[in-house]
Amino acid sequence: MTEGNFVDYVKIYVSSGKGGKGSSHLHREKFIEKGGPDGGDGGRGGHVIVKGNKNLWTLFHLKFTKHVKAGHGGDGGSSRSTGHDGEDKYLEVPLGTVVKDKDTDEVLFEITEDGEEIILVEGGKGGLGNWHFRTSTNQTPRYAQPGMPPIEADIILELKVLADVGLVGFPNAGKSTLLSVLTSAKPKIADYPFTTLKPNLGIVAYRDFQSFVIADIPGIIEGAAEGKGLGHYFLRHIERNSTLLFLVPADAKDIKKEYEILLDELRRYNPEMLDKDRLLVISKCDMLDDELKSEMKKQLDKELKGIPYLFISSVAQQGLTELKDKLWQMLNIEV
Repeated sequence: MTEGNFVDYVKIYVSSGKGGKGSSHLHREKFIEKGGPDGGDGGRGGHVIVKGNKNLWTLFHLKFTKHVKAGHGGDGGSSRSTGHDGEDKYLEVPLGTVVKDKDTDEVLFEITEDGEEIILVEGGKGGLGNWHFRTSTNQTPRYAQPGMPPIEADIILELKVLADVGLVGFPNAGKSTLLSVLTSAKPKIADYPFTTLKPNLGIVAYRDFQSFVIADIPGIIEGAAEGKGLGHYFLRHIERNSTLLFLVPADAKDIKKEYEILLDELRRYNPEMLDKDRLLVISKCDMLDDELKSEMKKQLDKELKGIPYLFISSVAQQGLTELKDKLWQMLNIEV
């Protein structure tokens, strides 16, 4: 999937169908001049329904959908016949989609399971026919109920990527390279900042045909929580990851300081992110000799105070098996 095809935010106007009118028909047939009321009920208007689809990874198919309107209910007829129900309209979305009210920014619901269906706006109820209003004192009512009006809403669909592990790091830290060697994903890789402009997902194959999903999130810069750089447009994708992998290159001026800046950006965006399991990975360690790596380990043991960390090199394929073992252990997936 190209970056241009990854869409994680759309605005749509939705409208349910109005209910059909009830009928005020009076029964007529040969030899019966003044039959009683037999007007049927109107059909209900169509719903607009949001449905989860595990085969979708993006909201691209809804990018150019600005209006979604369900069908109107049919009017009631004679012989107590009910009008047809309006056609329901379905919005199929990937798992992890959040539905919000555009005006209030209130979260209405989230879709997290395949096949899950939630009515976004209900169709108007059909009106009752005059048959319902007959009484002993009013045996031929010539009135019926109108159908209920449709419900309209402006909504926002936001996709929060569903993955087990989220890669967090500054631009050019080597996240895309790591994703490409751990999985079969083919992210864009180049030697300049902000190569990744959209999240990339990959499946890590583990022992005994087991696997877990890892997401490469576009690089964080200081001030991202306030919207600098790519801002909250990518930070929300980290919210659903159960484990966060912080990637800092071995040639960074201060590994601990970079880690703390990344952590602080997540805290300022959503303090609950600090409750997730965290692993610090020092990448590009192929440029270190054993003596330098040993010195760095001594320093990190003092500075990080119990924070788990690993040295890896994606290019030289060093430490990757140990990394997968550690992530699997942290995810604690029941086998």
